[in-house]
Amino acid sequence: MYTLIFFPFYFFPPRHQKKKNVFRKHWLWMPLYCLLGGLNGTFGTWNSRPNIVLLMADDLGLGDLGCYGNNTVRTLDAKWIFMQHTVETTTCTIYRDAHLLIFMNLGMVSSNSLNRGLTWLGGSGGLPANETTLAKLLQHRGYRTGLIGKWHQGLSCASRDDHCHHPLNHGFGYFYGMPFGLLSDCQASKTPELHRWLRIRLWISTLVLSLVPVLLLLPNLAGWFSVPWSVIVLSALVAVLFFVSWYSSYGFVRRWNCILMRNHEIVQQPMREERVSLLMLKEALAFIDRYKREPFLLFVSFLHVHTPLVTKEKFVGHSKFGLYGDNVEEMDWMVGKILEALEQERLSNRTLVHFTSDNGGRLEALEGAARLGGWNGVYKGGRGMAGWEGGIRVPGIFRWPTVLQAGKVIDEPTSLMDIFPTLSYVGGGILPHDRVIDGRNLMPLLEGRVAHSDHEFLFHYCGTYLHTVRWHQKDCGTVWKAHYVTPNFHPEGSGACYGSALCSCSGDVTHHEPPLLFDISRDPSESQPLTSDNEALFDSVIKKMEAAEVGGSSIGGQPQQFSKALSSSGRPCLSIKYRIGLGLGLRGRVPLRSIPGTHKPR
Repeated sequence: MYTLIFFPFYFFPPRHQKKKNVFRKHWLWMPLYCLLGGLNGTFGTWNSRPNIVLLMADDLGLGDLGCYGNNTVRTLDAKWIFMQHTVETTTCTIYRDAHLLIFMNLGMVSSNSLNRGLTWLGGSGGLPANETTLAKLLQHRGYRTGLIGKWHQGLSCASRDDHCHHPLNHGFGYFYGMPFGLLSDCQASKTPELHRWLRIRLWISTLVLSLVPVLLLLPNLAGWFSVPWSVIVLSALVAVLFFVSWYSSYGFVRRWNCILMRNHEIVQQPMREERVSLLMLKEALAFIDRYKREPFLLFVSFLHVHTPLVTKEKFVGHSKFGLYGDNVEEMDWMVGKILEALEQERLSNRTLVHFTSDNGGRLEALEGAARLGGWNGVYKGGRGMAGWEGGIRVPGIFRWPTVLQAGKVIDEPTSLMDIFPTLSYVGGGILPHDRVIDGRNLMPLLEGRVAHSDHEFLFHYCGTYLHTVRWHQKDCGTVWKAHYVTPNFHPEGSGACYGSALCSCSGDVTHHEPPLLFDISRDPSESQPLTSDNEALFDSVIKKMEAAEVGGSSIGGQPQQFSKALSSSGRPCLSIKYRIGLGLGLRGRVPLRSIPGTHKPR
């Protein structure tokens, strides 16, 4: 008797490429497969402190999953689906922030178009220490808490050893994984991903500067006139210093950013990506075995399916859709192993499992003509594109045998922000009363005690910029969506921003006055914009949404963690000394305490 609940956090999957599915072998496992177990369960009251397992993919396309309508992927049908589950923005750092706690007042946003997420392990931004995470809240309720995989919420503040943003300082009792996240820079054979166009400009600038001393030397060699040697040497020194200043970071991204940690200890530097998936799976299974007799919260944050698509050899070539399909199937296998462990330990009936992704599939991820990113189904756009459905609809799957009824579809607007209050309620935690909680407790909706979501308006941001407002008109069930700003696709009409890593939040965008309006309940692909000519309610709907925007769309609270302003407020980016310190751990296990000036692991 197993039940899985799937929430599409703002995205849906029509059909993808035809992907062979390992999931079909693990039908109780695959929250990814949208698998839900047992169709005919008995349902009773739930333990006041059930175990909680959170599973999060990285950039998974909703259209990759059979349970969301992809009829080319052989998976079991989902038994519980939220068709309108959304994220409030479309980059992974911010979404993970929302998954852990409340949302947009935490400062995990930026108006800086270059950095819309944490990009450097040596930076000072991160999850503010005074915030209450789900892990911290449940830890106070006696839960054993662990994070396996990608953290991506910052590491240190003023120095390399303070670890102020470390998971262990945010309620997790155990951490094994990457403090940052997986990038193409982490694999030596792949094209660098981090600030690629900036790096090209830096190389060009270096070349130009290096030509200056050569040009100054020519008159001396040709005997035309004499240029002082001091000027030539100085110009050469400027070129060298310029090169060293940027290459010390960008030339060693793999060593600075791609490390594997256990608690405060560096386990691998750089990380050996070919075995990291298996290591993380073993850690997750060990955590379940270690705390099977007491309530636990386990957050497994997969490196899949972000580029580079590091896939175990047994899955390479397993799907019909290249490395991306192989990577999805490996993740499916990992999910199956985790659910199998719960079964073997007889924990399934008292464990709530939730599976999702941090945002929609990344359409710009290409290698030649081959796609390396996900498929977002009928929905327009993808990761990093603000309010378009393809970037903000994500899978939402729950599994809780004997408690949640299988086979139910919920077509109500919900949000990933709802996970924090929902799981706080399930675990017996008390929400903080000194701030606004943007999410809503979903349990009454999941258990069938209410018919409608508490959400009336949802706001979708690109960095700090409000791009889209969604209104659920409850008296008639219509879901209206207004776009005030949309990114400009390149090439025009292509549906993505090819040639760049992400679409712009500002600058290269189109401002709409009046806003682009869609009826998402009838037109989920956003292909038929409404106007006052073809929609009698156009003016009244826009007026209602603009009133809501003024009343509840602001982002406040903490300083922007990715902004330059933070550097001038006492928390500058960590210096090259920090990066050199991290670089000392070149082989095997190197505890941070072995680096001069660092503290002992707690």
